[in-house]
Amino acid sequence: MHGVRGSRPTLEAVAAHAGVSRATVSRVVNGGPGVRTEVREKVQRSVEELGYVPNSAARSLVTRRTGAVAVVIAEPETRVFSDPFFSQQLRGISRELSERDTQLLLMLLEHRRDYARIGRYLSGGHVDGALMFSLHSEDPLPAMAAESGLPTVFGGRPGWPGAEKDPDLLYVDTDNRGGARQAVAHLLERGRRRIAVITGPLDQTSALDRLQGHRDALAAAGAAGAGEAHGAFTAEGGERAMRELLGREPELDAVFAGSDLMASGALRALRAAGRRVPEDVAVVGYDDLEPAAWADPPLTTVRQDVEGMGRMMAELLLRRLDPSPAGPPPAPVVTPAQLVVRASST
Repeated sequence: MHGVRGSRPTLEAVAAHAGVSRATVSRVVNGGPGVRTEVREKVQRSVEELGYVPNSAARSLVTRRTGAVAVVIAEPETRVFSDPFFSQQLRGISRELSERDTQLLLMLLEHRRDYARIGRYLSGGHVDGALMFSLHSEDPLPAMAAESGLPTVFGGRPGWPGAEKDPDLLYVDTDNRGGARQAVAHLLERGRRRIAVITGPLDQTSALDRLQGHRDALAAAGAAGAGEAHGAFTAEGGERAMRELLGREPELDAVFAGSDLMASGALRALRAAGRRVPEDVAVVGYDDLEPAAWADPPLTTVRQDVEGMGRMMAELLLRRLDPSPAGPPPAPVVTPAQLVVRASST
């Protein structure tokens, strides 16, 4: 049975159809407690038969919830839409939020003035919580999140002062330092001794941790390394850094790049310089996004579950918004990193 074409079934119509009170229908529709299973199922059948759609605006007045989450990426549009890392992470976030009927609002930072706009929005009651990642040191976003009072989950190990002492801080990261150690230990096991590194921006904890992992592995083996250069987590930056390293250390025999994009740029620079990979120079990246397996030669890299980390971020936030009295409280997550060996380092 359906309502008259063009009319919108009301809460009262559902109550009459199910033979229950309006308050009972409201509790079922809004996920409230105290409704017996058989009554809940009867109301849900009436909702489906009548095609009732809850009024989200009215519901938000009662629940003080918007059903939306802000995803704030501290990078400009050109970086976000050219790096497959961000699309993978956003895919994971979007899938988890969609399963919980929660909307995603994407906010990017093109200019310094965008911080004020984002701060006003976060404080304006438009969203229930925030997910923030790709933060740089001295970034005002964590302070804005705290000031707004919004529950927030961060992507990556927090690096701002006092973060390690905050018991309520939630974040999802991968073992960047351990992953980098695996990459450089693999190169050392292959007999490489002049190993250079191309780093991401050192005002981000992921890049710092990967650089430190590189240094750890060299120190453990008593190897001197072959220099460090900065590649900005981009293919163009990786290419520039590789040219710089070849100019400074022409005898280098391996390079660890802190992202697959930078590794792809390094491969391009090595080809242009007439260096064979892996015969002359072995290359290892970080991320194991899809293009790594398509590289020429296929790229040895450190795998992190980027989409899974996005899902975990969203899940932690939703658990913070709707805590379960039966389950453990949400806590930070650090996922393992795993070396994937391909032809670029054999």
